[in-house]
Amino acid sequence: MRDTGASVGAVYLPTPSGQALRLAVLSGVPWEIAVPWARVALSAPTPVADALRERRLVWLGGQEELARRYPQLALVLPYAFTLAAAPITTDGTEWGGLVLHWPASHPAELSPKEREAMGDVCHSLGLLLRTAADSGHPVLPGAEPRLVPPPETRASEPSGASAAVSFAERLPGGCCALDPDGRTTFVTTTAADLLGAGVSDLLGARPWEALPWLDAPVAQDHYRAAVLSRRPTSFTALRPPDRWLSFRLYPDASGISVRIAPVPAAGAPDSPLSPPPAPVSATGRAAPVYHLMHLAATLTEAVGVRDVVDRVADQVLSATGAQALALMTAEDGRLRIIGYRGYTAELMDRFDAAPLTSDTPAVHCLTTGVPSFFATFAELKRAHPPAVLQDDMAAWAFLPLITSGRPVGSLVLAYDRPHTFAPEERAVLTSLAGLIAQALDRARLYDAKHRLAHSLQAGLLPHALPRMSGLDVAARYLPAGHGTGIGGDFYDLIRLDDTTAAATIGDVQGHNVQAATLMGQVRTAVHATAGAPPEEVLARTNRLLTDLDPGLFTSCLYAHLDLAHHRVCLASAGHPPPILRHPEGRTEVLHLPPGLLLGIDPTAAYPATEIALLPGAVLVLYTDGLVEVPGVDFDEVTEALADRVARAGDLDAEALADTLVHDTQQRAHRSDDVALLLIHAR
Repeated sequence: MRDTGASVGAVYLPTPSGQALRLAVLSGVPWEIAVPWARVALSAPTPVADALRERRLVWLGGQEELARRYPQLALVLPYAFTLAAAPITTDGTEWGGLVLHWPASHPAELSPKEREAMGDVCHSLGLLLRTAADSGHPVLPGAEPRLVPPPETRASEPSGASAAVSFAERLPGGCCALDPDGRTTFVTTTAADLLGAGVSDLLGARPWEALPWLDAPVAQDHYRAAVLSRRPTSFTALRPPDRWLSFRLYPDASGISVRIAPVPAAGAPDSPLSPPPAPVSATGRAAPVYHLMHLAATLTEAVGVRDVVDRVADQVLSATGAQALALMTAEDGRLRIIGYRGYTAELMDRFDAAPLTSDTPAVHCLTTGVPSFFATFAELKRAHPPAVLQDDMAAWAFLPLITSGRPVGSLVLAYDRPHTFAPEERAVLTSLAGLIAQALDRARLYDAKHRLAHSLQAGLLPHALPRMSGLDVAARYLPAGHGTGIGGDFYDLIRLDDTTAAATIGDVQGHNVQAATLMGQVRTAVHATAGAPPEEVLARTNRLLTDLDPGLFTSCLYAHLDLAHHRVCLASAGHPPPILRHPEGRTEVLHLPPGLLLGIDPTAAYPATEIALLPGAVLVLYTDGLVEVPGVDFDEVTEALADRVARAGDLDAEALADTLVHDTQQRAHRSDDVALLLIHAR
């Protein structure tokens, strides 16, 4: 941060499962602002996850770029700042990610010096983390990050402290200082008088905690804007009963200086910008709204029930202050637990499959659609006499998940000490349950469609590849990362006789039922003509598709394998070039004469190329979803695939297939299907 001038710094480390990143070190921003991003799924569309998965520096030069590339993040943090995320790696190992923020005044591009500084620290951190792991003491992220003070902008001078206090007291109006965590470190007597509180009550506390009338979104929103953008900001708030005050915030790395002044009656706003006074509650009003907005944005991108459960579990505990939660749905007359956090698996097994006729708070909540709040176990016992304390918790909220007027499940939140649920908190929790219910209902529909799509896709692709003496073959199919899961990628291996076979792979344009149907027709056409010379197989298939006029085009590659003479004859209809690994390990990209995509011109010709396929050689056929990376030249990613095949060594076909699709499976927002067919000549 010191070397780059960054105002915020963070380091993420992988969780033990390797499926997520957890915030391990944080500096320059309060922990409460960073809580929603404490855990980030490696597949999530976030800068640090993208940086680590794609092994590149991610740079966001302003709010417009942030909104375009990461709309969810921009929705929750609508403040002006710039951001860079970089991977921490050594050789083939991923150790974590570095994130830096700069004030809004930062230029739209990173300077070479800043890039070099980030590269140096990522390299150093990677070596340190690798050394720790090699010594048997890997560095693991904790439940909360280590908070590090930001770099000092100026050395403190104890001798000038008294003069500084006197200077501040002489200024008109009042002033106070907040540390990077938002706590008051200094306040003048005039400021305390204007705020209506004692100096001792304000010191060490966040203003919205010490002053209930400041616990409002307008105050905290401007505070977050000052922290993240490092720009001066201001707002006006009503101190009950009728006194308006103006607040001007001046931030830097060490904290925020606040000027407070009374607003003359003639200049007071027509309507209050903060709500009327309310009693202090254990849960503030603004912070839950912030978390609620973040959860809403997160759930808009959730697909599938498992995804909803993971996102809810990651966000809700920090948003509510609960220590445990469980998500349940009704299935076949029983209550099924579909996700939990903070509870043990053994305890969840006891409650799973409870009949909907049982007298439990979770069942009552689901069947009646009425939320229940219990501040103590005694309250719960009075409402449900058969209840037995089994989770060592002290307070609970049972929330029905209702959408379109019908319950789809229930959410249980548990607290480890007695907890009084104020009316505002009950309203927030009920709203929270409504958001989750809608996301869960959409996710169940998505899963049903996905299962249907998977069944259709499985029916159209080969159930098994034929076994032939002299060949070791393997195939993989990965559906697109989003959508229904129905795609047009296909592959096939056709046994012609004891020493000859035909291999084909192709990609029909689109990701819908029409594309899948056309894919089945292409496979059938290739099967019907397999055994003819490759140029004839593609020409006949092309004439069929042109006659059908489906409005979709298809790339296809066909290979005739002559195992007796160790030869293979190939023809391509606009398909990505195959890769050949020679027996000695050298690889080459086979740039075949390109033919037109199938379905465009009925007179198109498809010239064939014959090459040697010596024992020990591997022929790699694939669709573009395996290699395509947005913004990277296709020839470059194809050469990179050839290099990965060479570096994989002498693996069998199955192991090599797993190796080649591994990186693709980790890629977020994979928008295309992947088909892979490996042919290893023994």
